[in-house]
Amino acid sequence: MKTLLSLLCIAFQFTTMAKDNLKAFPQAKSDMKRFVIELDHKERNEEDNFRVELIIGKTTKVDGVNKYRLNATLAPQPLKGWGFTFYELSGNGLISSTRMAAPEGSTAVESFVTGTPLMIRYNSRIPIVVYVPKDYDVRYKVWSCPLESSPAQIK
Repeated sequence: MKTLLSLLCIAFQFTTMAKDNLKAFPQAKSDMKRFVIELDHKERNEEDNFRVELIIGKTTKVDGVNKYRLNATLAPQPLKGWGFTFYELSGNGLISSTRMAAPEGSTAVESFVTGTPLMIRYNSRIPIVVYVPKDYDVRYKVWSCPLESSPAQIK
């Protein structure tokens, strides 16, 4: 019973701590959106085997033939006085593409056009906070690797 009560107290403290950590981050400006990613809890010794890939993009109509790319990247910014980092879009945000001619009569399709993704370390104790303009979205992937490393071969 004591163990269960201890676990519940730890879970409550962790939840409260995560919510308190979010208070440190400012609200988004009027022309921006604030995205918050809360990762699944991992022990400190497990987190080194995970990474988070942050992907910024914009859903827009494209021709379905050319390759499109958003001219923007995420830049880490320090949250002064807290020791936390948040991420903000940098770059001009214009979309560039290859210039192949689309077939006659082809219709535009909706596509999520992305910029350069950013790989960051996994930290389940604080939220990942990303600020982007209102017409952009944030997606993420969690990458994992085996606990054991493999030796390289000399040839």
